[in-house]
Amino acid sequence: MPDQIDVSIVIPAYNESENIVETAERITAVFAARPERYEIIFVNDGSTDDTWDVAQRMAAADAYVVAAGYAHNAGRGRALRHGFAAARGQFIVATDADLSYAPHFILDLLDALYADPDVHFVLGSPYMPGGGTEGVDPKRLFISQLGNVILRRVVNKEIYTWTGVFRAYRREVLDAIALEADGKEIHLEILSRALAAGYRMKEVPAVLASRRKGKSKFRFGGTAVSHLIFSFYERPSIVFGAVGLLILLIGLIGGLYVTYLRFTGGLVEGRPLTTLVVIFIVAGLQILSFGFIALQIGILKREIVKLQRDSRLLRRRLDDVCDVGRKP
Repeated sequence: MPDQIDVSIVIPAYNESENIVETAERITAVFAARPERYEIIFVNDGSTDDTWDVAQRMAAADAYVVAAGYAHNAGRGRALRHGFAAARGQFIVATDADLSYAPHFILDLLDALYADPDVHFVLGSPYMPGGGTEGVDPKRLFISQLGNVILRRVVNKEIYTWTGVFRAYRREVLDAIALEADGKEIHLEILSRALAAGYRMKEVPAVLASRRKGKSKFRFGGTAVSHLIFSFYERPSIVFGAVGLLILLIGLIGGLYVTYLRFTGGLVEGRPLTTLVVIFIVAGLQILSFGFIALQIGILKREIVKLQRDSRLLRRRLDDVCDVGRKP
């Protein structure tokens, strides 16, 4: 393994013993004509098959392969965080173990970073113009596309693929943001925190293909719930605003109806309609105020993330200085 690494390719693997050998071979092939010094980090996410044994044998035979991981399955987010911590490259690529994205697309991600120093991370997108899918299960594809459309509309950012693992980052981005998610929601967490910290992203077309070996880890329920929770977490003001306006509108319409009955003699003494109108109007205004508070909290959250970014980067630089000072 070279002392200095340019690119670290982090690959979470849960029961992927059928795939990881071919994945490593194909990645090695696409880098054969490239100048980058690279490492391929397979992170065993508590597999119950022989993924760990296969990864260790590969690492022993190939200086460019690193085997990492832990004993109990904890989720893709935990595996990625473990791999990011082990990565030594100045550029870090995350991808699947099942060759869902052909390895040559890794070069497209890296080239996009090389071409523009102001771009901090790049998303490989099958849903943007120029991207595509091949043989993906229609149900999985529908849920994924629908979720990404909803996220794009709710968050109001022109990002076509929010939920994909296939990305390349400058090391600074992952050093600067604190990640906590253990599941697939980590993809949304990274996007949210990196953008809030002021980092710029770019999407490049990629092709998502169905796996040829092994069993898919896609779960409909978990994916749908994570999309909805993230939408509310990222823009709660929209949810509160929409609900508050609807309730307030119902109250105002009810108020006009009560006024009409009052002047036409149709309003009966003791009728609960007036009370309901007041309740709807007050509730609508109250929920709208929650939306305003959520908007202010969102602004405060972005400022906090930027402060965390500066603090983490400063700590990283101090650690690097200390490491250099300790070397003989």
